[in-house]
Amino acid sequence: MSIRQQPRRTARILALLSLSQIKIKSDTLEDIEINDLILGAIRTLTLEIESTIETASDELNRSNDHLFKSDTRATNIGSAKSMLKDAIVLTQKAINRIGNIIEIPEFVQLSRQHEVREYALELIGTVDRRKTEIEAILNEVMIDWTLNRLTQIDANILRLAVAEMTFLNIEHKVAINEAIEIAKNYSDEDGYRFINGVLRKVSDKIKQ
Repeated sequence: MSIRQQPRRTARILALLSLSQIKIKSDTLEDIEINDLILGAIRTLTLEIESTIETASDELNRSNDHLFKSDTRATNIGSAKSMLKDAIVLTQKAINRIGNIIEIPEFVQLSRQHEVREYALELIGTVDRRKTEIEAILNEVMIDWTLNRLTQIDANILRLAVAEMTFLNIEHKVAINEAIEIAKNYSDEDGYRFINGVLRKVSDKIKQ
């Protein structure tokens, strides 16, 4: 089923991407409009694109330095190739994020906007109100890791999924599968595999 056919997945994505941009107060949550969520999502992706491009540029410059040193050696060439490969991967990631930005207004427009807005705000509000409890659950199951060591997007995917499982009565399998599908688009392979493992541990813990 495509994202356009799933208002709740659209809501999850908007909540994920706007969570760090929306300033929440208990008495103003209901004043947040769908366009505020879209703008927050676009700002998040724009900041990530800028950071990714900056890192890719640094890798290209380092690669260039290694390639054109007067005393170029095989080790320098090998390092330069590795840096160039990393720069290409980062550039592709930035291009994909640009595609994500272009897609957001379209899939929101084609969704049931009232339902999208209501569930996105419910998710954001729940994560905000229950942040301490949610983070305690996650930190307990993440052996040798803590939330503050994760990327912001990966950490927020986890927070939203735990909010659904623990406080919003969403079936664990559904919450986990949705988190993984979103992570495939907004994280990387290591990220979504890590998210999958953590959420399965959370599910087991809740069921005990």
